[in-house]
Amino acid sequence: MARLATIDPEGRPHLVPICFALADDLLYSAVDRKPKRSPHLQRLENIRLHPQVAVLVDHYEDDWTRLWWARLRGPARVLEPGPERERPLELLAAKYRQYAADPPRGDMIEVRIEEWRVWSAA
Repeated sequence: MARLATIDPEGRPHLVPICFALADDLLYSAVDRKPKRSPHLQRLENIRLHPQVAVLVDHYEDDWTRLWWARLRGPARVLEPGPERERPLELLAAKYRQYAADPPRGDMIEVRIEEWRVWSAA
């Protein structure tokens, strides 16, 4: 599981689950066609206003000795449809078969990872 944290215009945290792919120090997440309340997503507006974001990826099992999480932080930007999205789409399609069958056509989020924090119960 992964969650993207942004800051809304009133300065409040805004948290949403995301699918993602990594490439070196970049994280990519696409706006896909899963049902949404609006085509104007708050997370994208938040990034345009306040680019600093955090992403939390975690793993849970009933066996608590196998728990772990990783938190990354950095500036994000919105990639609109165009050529710079080709490599990120390839990465996402390699990770998620749903994206391979039906590639996202909307905006994409790119996070330049500047800080990693990790924890593991093991």
